Amino acid sequence: MSHSNGATGVNQAPPYLPVGDWRSYLTLLKDNPRFRKLWLAGVISHLGNWFNYIAIFVLLNHLTGTGHAVSWFLIAKFIPSTILGPAAGVLTDRLPRKMLMISSDLLRAGVVLCFLLIKRPDQVWMVYTLALLQESLWTFFDPARRASIPNLCQAHELNVANALGGATWSVMLAIGAALGGLVSAVAGWQTAIVLDALTFLVSAWFLADLDLPSLPKKQQPDKLSWQDYTGINDLKEGCRYVLANRQVAALLLVKSGWALSGGIFVLLTVFGEQVFPIHGHGGGSGILYSFRGLGAAIGPILAWRYLGEGRPAMLRAIGLSFFVACASYLVFSQAPTLLKAAPLVLLGHMGGSVQWVFSTNLLQRMVPDHFRGRVFAAEMALLTLVLSLSTYFTGAALDAGVSPRTAMIRLALIFLIPGVLWTIYCQINPTAQKESPKEEDL
Repeated sequence: MSHSNGATGVNQAPPYLPVGDWRSYLTLLKDNPRFRKLWLAGVISHLGNWFNYIAIFVLLNHLTGTGHAVSWFLIAKFIPSTILGPAAGVLTDRLPRKMLMISSDLLRAGVVLCFLLIKRPDQVWMVYTLALLQESLWTFFDPARRASIPNLCQAHELNVANALGGATWSVMLAIGAALGGLVSAVAGWQTAIVLDALTFLVSAWFLADLDLPSLPKKQQPDKLSWQDYTGINDLKEGCRYVLANRQVAALLLVKSGWALSGGIFVLLTVFGEQVFPIHGHGGGSGILYSFRGLGAAIGPILAWRYLGEGRPAMLRAIGLSFFVACASYLVFSQAPTLLKAAPLVLLGHMGGSVQWVFSTNLLQRMVPDHFRGRVFAAEMALLTLVLSLSTYFTGAALDAGVSPRTAMIRLALIFLIPGVLWTIYCQINPTAQKESPKEEDL
């Protein structure tokens, strides 16, 4: 029921939803059925994704037993967004986003099942090829999903929606990694792959019933050139927008700053399978990735609760998150047991999720709808490029004889670079920390 002002008869603004209050998440899911459907699709899809990761880690360890093989798998997962990101951004701002997401889910279900064809070490190239195909489809799915959230939520719901989305990804990482490790150890990696394929089908089923507003039609020139048809002009327009908006450009680089140390994902697998092995393949990796998910789930919620929900607070928290990750993984590098290492992964990824969720939130606030797909696709393209390079050099270092503990120290120290640069940026750009008139209402 809407509440109205007795004197003027004008509807009052909807109630503010504080991120720190867990009841706000239930309120959002109860009162916003359109967002609820998008969220449920994400719950199922994310769960399957982490089944897939753990299953492939187990498969690669069985086929090759090298850290470099894991790094090449992760590179194959990262590089499609670097190459296809610009095209995905253009299509996200041109085509129905609902159609892009459903098509991606259905095609990924078929691609994932093809992993079951891999039986021998000489077929390891198929792992990388299928990972490339799977991630190419995700490259079109992700910007469509993130660009759609502001279309489904009111301004006062956006903080809670992003916190819930980040927590969902993280909790599904924790549950999916743990269950993926358990299923892989007990029933084999093949079972985890089949379950992953089924989750994509369920996700598509939820999205099929989603009422997603259509994008307004863009006014076209009287005479279209080949650059208009191919989307090159749309791409140029997006680049001009980012270059003309310094704050958008800075936020777009946040995730890439964290990705400089992205080789940590390789090392978590190596630590789980070789440094802290437990009974059955996949168990150690599953536990470390599970704690990564738990940390990522609670990081933004705690930061919003204790540092504040406004733009200045989020910018400060982004900088702090790099230093938290640095300290956590420095201590992790010397942890003697899995029991002592796992909580440090949790703490490190509390910081990682803060910079991810907060930068996404601020970009959704600032970027107009007709640019949003291109901005998020460009952000993901740069992120995955940096991740690919960090992952490659980490795998190469391991194969060259660098110990996992030494490699972890180096990657932890790299977090200091974006942390210091972000702190300097906020100090020399005081206007970046001011709420814009549009954002004060959020």
